[in-house]
Amino acid sequence: MQAMKLLLADGTVYEGRSFGAHREVAGEVVFNTGMSGYVETLTDPSYKGQILVLTYPLQGNYGVPAPRKREPLAELRDKYESGKVQVQGLVVLRHSPNPSHYDNARTLGQWLASEGVPAIECVDTRALTRKLREHGTVEGFLVDQKTSPVDARAKSEHVEMAQVCAMTTVPDVIRYEGGALKILLVDTGAKDSIVRSVVARGASVIRVPFHKDLRPYLKECDGVLLSNGPGDPKDMMATVEQLRSAVFPSGKPIFGVCMGNQLLGLAAGGNTVKLKYGHRSQNQPVQDLLTRRCYVTSQNHGYVVDDESLPKEWEPWFVNVNDGSNEGIRCRTKPWASVQFHPEAAPGPEDAAFLFDDFLRLVGSTRV
Repeated sequence: MQAMKLLLADGTVYEGRSFGAHREVAGEVVFNTGMSGYVETLTDPSYKGQILVLTYPLQGNYGVPAPRKREPLAELRDKYESGKVQVQGLVVLRHSPNPSHYDNARTLGQWLASEGVPAIECVDTRALTRKLREHGTVEGFLVDQKTSPVDARAKSEHVEMAQVCAMTTVPDVIRYEGGALKILLVDTGAKDSIVRSVVARGASVIRVPFHKDLRPYLKECDGVLLSNGPGDPKDMMATVEQLRSAVFPSGKPIFGVCMGNQLLGLAAGGNTVKLKYGHRSQNQPVQDLLTRRCYVTSQNHGYVVDDESLPKEWEPWFVNVNDGSNEGIRCRTKPWASVQFHPEAAPGPEDAAFLFDDFLRLVGSTRV
């Protein structure tokens, strides 16, 4: 294995060994505390543009399943959340070169190398995570041992997050047949598990990239689902304007997930703010402010809706029990609501999966 290092923007250096593609990349360094589910995590489009640190000390021990099929419906039957690895790079303490699992087809290192994604092991991920928790997410560079911090910064390129979202969405409209109810999924980097969750409940999905005109598809759908996606929601103001000018006037039920929560908040007239180091784990506790029940949820985001900015027609729906940040909003007068966490999990607990049932019941009750 070749030597490699992680450079942080503040000059901190973490040395290690390469076990993926040996190439240099730049990105925002973030951490995830999940103990398993690396296949789903690495293919989650919300990680586009980021160097991911996995805090659990051993990764790759159950390998990677066979490559996914390319037919649209077949895509809904595997463990991948998109068609490729989405992270810029991966940082772990140790990876397993000899995985053991009945569904294993290749090692984590082989998979990353085939996708052109660099990875580094033998890094003290606990110390790195403590640093990120103290100072917040920072820009970082996965580079060769001989590359200096100055050279690394010179090679990095700033990419608008709207462009990043475009890289993670389906190239054109895809239809998934599942039932009489039709749901318009506004794809800003959607996980395939969101589609799986809706189709499994007997509804059809029209998956439309966020940059397309939504009006023609609104005419044939019964409800609107706003997906997750990478980056700052304020880079997606064109989509926010579409929500205000087209989706809101339609009066159709709306349900948002993750970035969908932020986009709905902005469209309502609220504001979003960046968290110090985000929520990226499978054990985030949230409380329903209506029922006072708590749920353990899977999350992956760096921005949240500011409760205080919501207009009077809107109210917080869920709250994060750990830090008090917003985890969902709802309109008092319209069938519009969203959550900051992932009801579909993948990976993680499915405690909140009932929210898809509730949404589809609402859609069915308002269908003309």
